[in-house]
Amino acid sequence: MSPAREAVILARGLGTRMRARGGQLDAAASSVADTGVKALIPIERPFIDYLLHDLAEAGIARVVVVIGPEHEAMRRHCRELTTSRLEIATAVQERPLGTADAVLAAERQVAGLFLVINGDNRYPVAGLRALIGLASPGLVGFRRSGLLAGNLPSERLSRFAAIIGAPDGLLAEIMEKPDAAQWARAGADPLLSMNCWCFDGTIFTACRHIGPSPRGELELPDAVRWSIDHGTSYRIVDSDQAVLDLSSRDDIAGVRAALLGAVVRL
Repeated sequence: MSPAREAVILARGLGTRMRARGGQLDAAASSVADTGVKALIPIERPFIDYLLHDLAEAGIARVVVVIGPEHEAMRRHCRELTTSRLEIATAVQERPLGTADAVLAAERQVAGLFLVINGDNRYPVAGLRALIGLASPGLVGFRRSGLLAGNLPSERLSRFAAIIGAPDGLLAEIMEKPDAAQWARAGADPLLSMNCWCFDGTIFTACRHIGPSPRGELELPDAVRWSIDHGTSYRIVDSDQAVLDLSSRDDIAGVRAALLGAVVRL
């Protein structure tokens, strides 16, 4: 199978934590934070631009940004960006029904292998390149120790999904919000999922076959489990690098400091 040349950025979330009051923000950042569209938070330029740059650096040529019907500012930003390395399109998730439903929103705009990443995380380019290099479905598993070297506190990491690999390097299990026994099974320095995937078309079938989670959403990990049960294998890329997380207003200052002077070439 040919390596992925397309990527989907999930930027449809409600941004509940970003909209919540807190942190000392300038007027521009506060105005965007009030909308909950985290990918447009101004750093030196909108946060999504850094993600787009990294995808281009990794070898991606086309990106589909999943937005809500009300996200005209994001639609306009994607349309007006000047690019030489990327083609950028948008897809609309009509209602915020969960990450699996968001992936389905991009179905008609991708073919073959494609990456899926969050719109509020900046992933290391090395991890994206390694994921593309698999030329097969997979995910990046981030070591807890590496994530702690970034801006993610231990308490927040405890809410992430832990992943367990099989001896052949394939994904064996993904455990959301692990309990103490599950953390013990994951090991002293567990691999965590930051929603950095490479999928093929079988994921769309899986997304259609799952039901709502206890939170009432159609969740991507449930679709992955369904696809594994029905024959799709996911190879794990092991990464000890950090991921920048832009979940709340309190994250903005640290993300700005980390990206100060970063080059963006689209």
